Amino acid sequence: MEANDKTIVTVKALIHAPIELVWKMWTSPEDIVKWNNASDDWHSPHAVNDVRAGGKFNVRMEAKDGSAGFDFSGVYDKVTVNGFLEYTMDDGRKVKVYFIPAEGKTEVVETFEAENANPVEMQRGGWQAIMDNFKKHVEHNSK
Repeated sequence: MEANDKTIVTVKALIHAPIELVWKMWTSPEDIVKWNNASDDWHSPHAVNDVRAGGKFNVRMEAKDGSAGFDFSGVYDKVTVNGFLEYTMDDGRKVKVYFIPAEGKTEVVETFEAENANPVEMQRGGWQAIMDNFKKHVEHNSK
């Protein structure tokens, strides 16, 4: 794909929790390993997250049966605490995550550049499933 031909995909969730808690659970490695999976047969056994411009992150994603796995990793380009993250994945694709306060709730909006190996709708579904797991994790642990 040419740089100007990139497909941008958006996923989002309205989370019933204050922005500070949502931010903490999005960025804390201890929380990331609890919510970062698209289906019950996958998990993230390990996460490292240096949340600052120039900081690196690496989340190991694996099938629970050991049949597949990969590192989801990259470098943060911009960070505004409780507000915005922008990062570049190791394959060069860009991701932006917005944390928007909404009357005691928080809307999380994530946009990413689709890759070429899988259909866009499959990618959207996987990223949305992870977002939905994040929402469940935060809301379950905010009571």
